Amino acid sequence: MEMNLPNKLTMLRVIMIPVFLVVLLSGWVSEPLNRYIAVIIFMAASFTDYLDGHIARKYNLVTNFGKFMDPLADKLLVAAALISMVELGDIAAWIVIVIISREFIITGFRLIAVENGRVIAASMWGKAKTVSQMIMIIIVLSGILQGSIINTVLIYLAAVLTIISGVDYIVKNIEVLHG
Repeated sequence: MEMNLPNKLTMLRVIMIPVFLVVLLSGWVSEPLNRYIAVIIFMAASFTDYLDGHIARKYNLVTNFGKFMDPLADKLLVAAALISMVELGDIAAWIVIVIISREFIITGFRLIAVENGRVIAASMWGKAKTVSQMIMIIIVLSGILQGSIINTVLIYLAAVLTIISGVDYIVKNIEVLHG
């Protein structure tokens, strides 16, 4: 199978994850430079998510590979960042568990929906969740506001929006579980 540009961008995002982790956690680059470089890598990887989706839709390059791999790449990137932030003491493990658990639950829910011939589109809450997580990861991981109330608010906002979006998906599509 020949890879189109959106799929190549998705794979680039996956490849960027270990680079992000090595820069952030290996000690290869000293604090705080490692955080700044890691945040730049995270932002670039996050931008490929926007870009691959935009190109795929605009030029009708949507593929089954992309439908599968794009959301998986996003979840891997966010999970890698969040778990790293626990290791660094930036965020409580229970919050990361809540966020990652929601992703597993909704992914499973979407798989059941697909088996029933339904596609569950991203909701406003899901988009808000994603944006809040990305902003929180960038600000908290950078360390620029370390120990501030802003960090705490961003962390709890991301956690709350994660829970709300998960409940929203399930409530709006509960019949999927009955089909």
